[in-house]
Amino acid sequence: MGLERINRVKESLGLHFDCPVITVAGTNGKGSTCAYLESILLASGYKVGCHMSPHLLAFNERARVNGEEVKDALLLEHFAAVENARVTLVDAPTLTYFEFTTLAIMHLFSRAHLDAVVLEVGMGGRLDAVNIVDADCAIVTSIDIDHADFLGSTREAIGLEKAGIFRAGAIAVCGDPLPPQTLVDYADKLGCDLWLHGRDYNFQGDKQQWGWAGRQKRFSGLGYPALRGANQILNASAVIAALMALHQRLPVSAQDIRNGFALVELPGRFQVLPGQPTVVLDVAHNPHAAATLGQGLDKMGYHPYTYAIFGAMADKDIAGVIKPLLSSVDFWYCTDLPTSRAASAVTLSEKLVEQGVMVTNVEDGGIECFPDPAAAYQKALSKAAEGDRIVIFGSFYTVAGVMAYRNNQAH
Repeated sequence: MGLERINRVKESLGLHFDCPVITVAGTNGKGSTCAYLESILLASGYKVGCHMSPHLLAFNERARVNGEEVKDALLLEHFAAVENARVTLVDAPTLTYFEFTTLAIMHLFSRAHLDAVVLEVGMGGRLDAVNIVDADCAIVTSIDIDHADFLGSTREAIGLEKAGIFRAGAIAVCGDPLPPQTLVDYADKLGCDLWLHGRDYNFQGDKQQWGWAGRQKRFSGLGYPALRGANQILNASAVIAALMALHQRLPVSAQDIRNGFALVELPGRFQVLPGQPTVVLDVAHNPHAAATLGQGLDKMGYHPYTYAIFGAMADKDIAGVIKPLLSSVDFWYCTDLPTSRAASAVTLSEKLVEQGVMVTNVEDGGIECFPDPAAAYQKALSKAAEGDRIVIFGSFYTVAGVMAYRNNQAH
């Protein structure tokens, strides 16, 4: 990991932005935060480019201009531009998939006459490909243990890696209610305009609506965002902080904020599908996200039985992901995933047994293994009654497998 190779290609491309750039890092909540920023800025009438990753079903999900996914033909032009810039260099560097595609999408945005660009960090921050751009505003959403082999095994170490997207004298926002001191110290060292939850802004709410208050500005009577989940108000609050910090360059009104939160869409984040049985899609793949998913499930009301379709990467804290959901799930349908990075369904089932889940007694609960998410989903549909609930989680691949199956059935 390092930025030397991608920076050489960036310079060869002459890549730069003439509009404000907002970069978003964090353990969880990055996608939601980017979606909120994009939705509010679009509601304000701005021309917005938004880069997010990974994608669920189509690569084009990673690049949106004005809320629309960029078409293949235009993407290919910018792939070609990156490749031409790369091969003209002496001792031409190789780029990873993420580096190459991120550079192409950035290049596309830089030529699209945009008013604002939103960039989601892939992993960490300091050494991530997105960090080749100097952000006018950098948001760190939440900090928890994930990708420990690369980022460190403590919140202090990970917080410092994520703070690597901050720039001297620029705006920095941290949405985590308990930010590691390393992040705060690094922002202070750089002289950032740092907005901290609880110090520079806060929120409060009841069942109907919520309010935000921060540095000389308040918003009351806000509707809850269209994205569901226990942590969405934390994400939404950090977004308002960022937009208030940027208000001289990108002014937005209270009504734009309301409209943005009401109209936002993001598949696979505590996404509850219409119909019965209730189907919940969530890309939760670390303990922090799984705990948030568990809280969301607890608030949903009564379902006689809950079926979980679970597939996960081998390098994840699988026991930590399972634990917060043990009390919510009756039937565990473990699945293989179409990548060598995944843990096998059998391995997942063994982790469940270690956590005290019974394998036998399939009628009243238990564990089964499947070759792919679609097979697990078909079995869950055949077993679940109308009032029951099916939860698909553990990896983008798990959610994507079920989404693809559902789309095929619909056509």
